[in-house]
Amino acid sequence: MSAPLDEQPPALQITRGTATEEELAALIAVVTDAYSHESEDAVAEEPHVSAWTRTQRSLRTPLRRDIPWGRFSG
Repeated sequence: MSAPLDEQPPALQITRGTATEEELAALIAVVTDAYSHESEDAVAEEPHVSAWTRTQRSLRTPLRRDIPWGRFSG
């Protein structure tokens, strides 16, 4: 079983060139640090729901016009 998505390290793939071990270590350190700062700062705002919205009756979904009514479609 794999770890949850928030516990997995970001995947990194070098597709071109030849990097030394020091360059790869520096790249991984920078990307990991940027990723951790971004994930800490990422906050989803909760939508503001007014009292009117909470108490109003929800509207009926619109009728589908592509389905004929009963067996009569003419």
